[in-house]
Amino acid sequence: MNKSKIWLSSPHMGGSERKYVQEAFDTNWVAPLGPNVTGLEQDLEKYLSKGEVAVGVLSSGTAAIHLGLVLLGVTSGDEVICQSMTFSASVNPIFYQGATPVFVDSELDTWNLCPIALEAAIKDRIAKGKKPKAIIAVHLYGVPFQIEAIRAVADAYAIPILEDAAEALGSSYKGKKCGTFGDIGVLSFNGNKIITTSGGGAIVMPTVALKERAIFFATQSRDDAPHYQHSEIGYNYRMSNVCAGIGRGQMEVLDDHVGQRRAMHDFYGAFFNDISAITVFTVPNDDYFANYWLSAILVDPEKANGMTRETIRLALEAENIESRPLWKPMHLQPIFKKYPYYGEKVAETLFENGLCLPSGSNLTEEDRNRIHRVLSQLFGKKG
Repeated sequence: MNKSKIWLSSPHMGGSERKYVQEAFDTNWVAPLGPNVTGLEQDLEKYLSKGEVAVGVLSSGTAAIHLGLVLLGVTSGDEVICQSMTFSASVNPIFYQGATPVFVDSELDTWNLCPIALEAAIKDRIAKGKKPKAIIAVHLYGVPFQIEAIRAVADAYAIPILEDAAEALGSSYKGKKCGTFGDIGVLSFNGNKIITTSGGGAIVMPTVALKERAIFFATQSRDDAPHYQHSEIGYNYRMSNVCAGIGRGQMEVLDDHVGQRRAMHDFYGAFFNDISAITVFTVPNDDYFANYWLSAILVDPEKANGMTRETIRLALEAENIESRPLWKPMHLQPIFKKYPYYGEKVAETLFENGLCLPSGSNLTEEDRNRIHRVLSQLFGKKG
């Protein structure tokens, strides 16, 4: 008998999404504006900072990164520093603006942007006559980056931070939500994220005025005129009211989803607790609160007796259980390898030895038992 697929991270509906979507159809708000768009933005603003930030919902997290770069004034010929260990969507919008990426290594505590390598990169680019225009810092797998250290470097050189919190909705540092630490923040509601709008994303800004500027660009930069008039290049980036309805329902279960993801992280922590060859990726201290969007492990080659992350991945795959290597660093990608890179081989080593395990908030007890059986057989554990 074929076993059903256990996905790495699949959409998880809460039940009330249908109500908001039906309201959109019943009222004919099937457009990139409407009550659900406004309501989702208000829900996010309240969740992130009790209304101290302004949120615009968009068609994708990638669109949010692109608009963030536009708002920060990144143009052709500029350089933008980007964390190397991330998904390519963090980088691609740099090219949309005709700018050049400068990749920076990770550090081992959070797997995110290394503040030492970051400062070295900034100093060297300035010495070469190219002060970076922005810094894209990512909260990898929902673990916050070193907020204070990265902010200190950015402020010392007066370079704004574009905070890629696509994987970190629900995560926080010292009680403050991720998405609110950058000069501009970015969220994603892709189908595999903590909550979803089927696609979608959001841009998080410190002022309503900046939000209005972002929405102006996101709606084709239409000037205030009775006819269609355009004085600036615009984009078709606004979220549909139908998709926003899904998001409003998802916001009602966001904290539950975070709790269920964290429970999966605890499940792996308990399993690997007495296996010295495996380290479960965990926050460095209690200042960090991670949603653990994806639970990840590192395999120590010297202790694993020949076992690699591929050994584990293939064993799970044989049982129709999805797992995935960590993000391949951007400076190792064929399309990006010619661009500047600063740091050592931290990101590279993490990629070689790291694996993301099934982490969805909708995994059942039966799913966990199947995962447990495969891992137990692989590591020679009984019970």
